[in-house]
Amino acid sequence: MRRRTLMAAAAALTVGGCGDQWSGPADLRIMVPNAPDSGYDLTARTVAQALDAAGLVRDPEVFNLPGASGTVGLQRLVYERGNGDLLMLMGLGVVGAQQTERARATLGQTTPVARLIEEPALVVVPQASRYRTFADLVAAWRADPRDTVAGGGSSPAGPDHLALMLTAKGIGIAPPRVRYASFDGGGDLLAAVFRGDVAFGVSGLGETADQVRSGQLRVLAVTSPAPVPAVDAPTLREAGADVVFANWRGLVAPPGLDDRAQDTLHGTVEQLHGSHPWRDALSRNGWTDAYLAGDAFGTFIAAETARVTAVLHDLGLPAAG
Repeated sequence: MRRRTLMAAAAALTVGGCGDQWSGPADLRIMVPNAPDSGYDLTARTVAQALDAAGLVRDPEVFNLPGASGTVGLQRLVYERGNGDLLMLMGLGVVGAQQTERARATLGQTTPVARLIEEPALVVVPQASRYRTFADLVAAWRADPRDTVAGGGSSPAGPDHLALMLTAKGIGIAPPRVRYASFDGGGDLLAAVFRGDVAFGVSGLGETADQVRSGQLRVLAVTSPAPVPAVDAPTLREAGADVVFANWRGLVAPPGLDDRAQDTLHGTVEQLHGSHPWRDALSRNGWTDAYLAGDAFGTFIAAETARVTAVLHDLGLPAAG
């Protein structure tokens, strides 16, 4: 892989770092393994727009293939062996779903391309909620965990679920006592929050940014180690829960790619990472640049798989359903 990484870097240097001279995959498709309006969907469509705006790939197609917490899409990706025109947007949620869904296909079978971003989770309520602060929520949640329903836009072992359970543990609520309502992405979650189907929600910054800016949502806390600019809320640590959590997202490709296909995908995503449209998207969505490419990303995925297993065990939650 080191030889291929060097080849991709050399190709990038050949075009002088100028995106509109790079020839990416002519018919690139980006699969989203869950529903529209999810964090993966938002990220994939942002990637596609930035690729086009930077002149790297002309009008890449984004399509959704939801099911089984992302593992239906993962199975499809593994089936597309040798297809250099396909990428899948994935992240921590798919790492967890490999276990909870007893997936036959695994991320270890894919070709790692790059981790792209990190973002914190937010604890949110509607503006009209009786919970004005995180302390208000904690008091009600501790008093009656079963009646204080928490919502997330991920399945069990996904990022919203893990952030929520770590938060519960951090304030002294045993995770198995938490009543968690799972929704298929941030769009469905926010609808449930506004309807009052859940007492509060845990979701990514990018998925809630518009509603936070417009004042529809109140943020009670953020899971980042430091306050988030433009979000008027304390960190969980500042609010009394010793919890720090970050979600991440990246791109993987089918297995069995030849050297040329790998070089093209790695080079294209490397050019995307340095482009002005992508930098603008990071700022607009409040995402943190977490670029990690190739074999290093594959090593990271393996480590995350082990970490999620350990976290689920520590929380007293099943690692497989």
